[in-house]
Amino acid sequence: MSIQDIINKIKQDERNIEYTKRNIPPILQVSKSAKILIIGQAPGKKVEETLIPFNDKSGETLISWMGIDKDIFYSNKIAILPMDFYYPGKGKTGDLPPRKFIAEEYHKPILDELDNIELTILVGKYSMDYYLKGRKKKNLTETVRCFDEYLPKYFPIVHPSPLNFRWQAKNPWFLKEVVPVLKKNVCEILEN
Repeated sequence: MSIQDIINKIKQDERNIEYTKRNIPPILQVSKSAKILIIGQAPGKKVEETLIPFNDKSGETLISWMGIDKDIFYSNKIAILPMDFYYPGKGKTGDLPPRKFIAEEYHKPILDELDNIELTILVGKYSMDYYLKGRKKKNLTETVRCFDEYLPKYFPIVHPSPLNFRWQAKNPWFLKEVVPVLKKNVCEILEN
């Protein structure tokens, strides 16, 4: 099954029909030539409006942490596969969590088509919970602190949301110790 066939199947899935009726396609970025894969949470409201993954403040921060520019970020060298391809809606304390069936049913067929991926950046708790099952540390902070244990396949990072400023203030080691390694890994992969 081709990537386009999978995307068509996602659009026709009755659980996504409300989005399809509103002309909102699955919001992801995939290319067979991608070398780096970003697995994030789910599109936010602003991203849903533009249909461009990470087209918000979180994306600006993530691009900076990766040490690249927007042209590279939105090129066929980078794949973006959220845990949910649609904005799940607003909850009491922020956006609702990604719907579980998206990753469970649709990630593997898409990943099977992306055979040039050299590094998968796991952005935030939901992607870590799913992809590091049984290998995570006691919490997100410790998992991110021990990022090197998951290399060369995975690179877990905190979500770059502006709402995470308290976490970043409490954990200055992230910008000093983790982000430089992320930049180095991304640069080396993209140069080869």
